[in-house]
Amino acid sequence: MKRAYERLLDYVVVYTTSDEKSQTVPSAEREFDLAHKLVAEMKEIGIADAHVDDKCYVYGTLPATQGMEDKPVIGFIAHMDTAPDFCGQGVKPVLHENYDGGDVVLGKSGRTLSVKDFPHLKNYVGRTLITTDGTTLLGADDKAGIAEIMTAMECIVADKIPHGKICIGFTPDEEIGEGADAFDVAHFGADYAYTLDGDLEGNIEYENFNASGAKVTVHGNNVHPGSAKDIMVNSQTLAMEFHSMLPKEEVPEKTSGYEGFYHLTDMQGDVEKTELLYIIRDHDLDKFHAKEENMRRIAKKLNEKYGQGTVELEIKESYRNMRSQIEGCMEIIDWAKEATRMAGLTPKTVAIRGGTDGARLSFMGLPCPNLGTGGYGFHGPYEHITVEGMDVCTDIVCNIVKSV
Repeated sequence: MKRAYERLLDYVVVYTTSDEKSQTVPSAEREFDLAHKLVAEMKEIGIADAHVDDKCYVYGTLPATQGMEDKPVIGFIAHMDTAPDFCGQGVKPVLHENYDGGDVVLGKSGRTLSVKDFPHLKNYVGRTLITTDGTTLLGADDKAGIAEIMTAMECIVADKIPHGKICIGFTPDEEIGEGADAFDVAHFGADYAYTLDGDLEGNIEYENFNASGAKVTVHGNNVHPGSAKDIMVNSQTLAMEFHSMLPKEEVPEKTSGYEGFYHLTDMQGDVEKTELLYIIRDHDLDKFHAKEENMRRIAKKLNEKYGQGTVELEIKESYRNMRSQIEGCMEIIDWAKEATRMAGLTPKTVAIRGGTDGARLSFMGLPCPNLGTGGYGFHGPYEHITVEGMDVCTDIVCNIVKSV
């Protein structure tokens, strides 16, 4: 049997970056390349009904073993796409055997994976570390999750581990916030599920941000600067005024834990028109709504100052904190904790400073906490994972099946 890291090395070379500008499902046709590969591999393992639908969602099941038909139906889910934040094409993973715990030069890219930036690296001495060559992301987010699920399923079949019905699902477009959009919960058929899309092994996550996206459009008036007095309205200047009115300490680079933020992700414009794109995040629903309302208040104040229609604000909610959907079925957290202890780790429940498909799926009727995959530094050239961490995450999946 292949180990999980061997599958990861095989998967990351498949180009699956999702396209945030696309209007199709999936957002990029290339995502089918990995989907078809996984279906073939699932069938080889013994998942006879493995298939991919026309929207690039992969589904498959392992029927319950005899006498286990009354057990809860458990699902495992991971996403196939990689983030468009950094290059995901031409990935060349690098293995560092017997890692010494120090800084790692990433090929000839001029980049270094440093212990200063990633202090947990000191805990990986003696492991086999997998990194990029510094020119691409790695794709362990979330191909490590796929590899661990696939390896666990192969172990369950090969070792004839008794189990209830198990459902497997792999989704496209999670990285652009659309991974759950066309997921068929009824067809998937699970009572409960786990996404494997977290970071350090042993982490269990069932709290995530409430999330919105905000678009601020500022309208100006452009005339020749030589005759602009009392006529020109520079939309860029007003856009900066809008941004300056937001709390300066409530930004990603100054917050942690349960602290929420406003994050300016993109800005473009000229004198006539400027657009600002924000994401709004908070674990606490009341504080989240207060942040949305604060942006509305600022827009209203500027319109009163400069004239109605000067500032337009559109807010679109993306996902909610899954905790409210998990609290009624905490046995799925207990199963994950016991599985983690069986793998030799102390389970740690942490709040996600982000979101996963599981958050959306939990509100679609499929309670779905998130588990660590052993990876770190996602969405960029410093992404890394260890062979041994992946082995532990694979064991945790197997142990959940045994614990249910």
